[in-house]
Amino acid sequence: MRLLLDEHLSPRIALELRKRGHDVVAVANREDLRGRTDQAITAVAVEEHRAIVTLDVRDHMGILRDALRLGVAHPGLVLLAARAWGPSLESIGPLVLVLGRLLDDLPGDDALQGRATWIRDRISDPSGI
Repeated sequence: MRLLLDEHLSPRIALELRKRGHDVVAVANREDLRGRTDQAITAVAVEEHRAIVTLDVRDHMGILRDALRLGVAHPGLVLLAARAWGPSLESIGPLVLVLGRLLDDLPGDDALQGRATWIRDRISDPSGI
C-alpha cells in the first residue's frame, strides 16, 4: 500500500517510512499539492493509488461517502484520532511505528480502496489497528 500524508502531518513521518522501504509521500513536500483542497488531494491520491492519512476526519469522510454514493474511485483513508495523534513532534516516532506496521499488514496497492481504517490510540501492537 502507498500513502499520502495530509498537509497537517509532518513530512518527517514520510521520510522515516521511506527509510523503512515504504512508498509514502507528504503533501507538505509537494508544491503541486500544498494549499490545495481536500478534493484535489483526493483526486491525486486516486491517480497515484495512495491512501490518505489524515487528522481531518470530517472532511475526508464526507469525500469518501460521496465517492461511494456516486460509485467513483476513492483510494481509502487512514484516520488518526486527534486526541492521540495531534501534529506534535512527540507523536512522530510512535506514528511511524504504527503506520509502518499497517503498511506491512496491508501490502496491496489498493488495500484500503473505498474504505477507511482508524488509528485511535498510540499502540504498540499492530493487531489493534
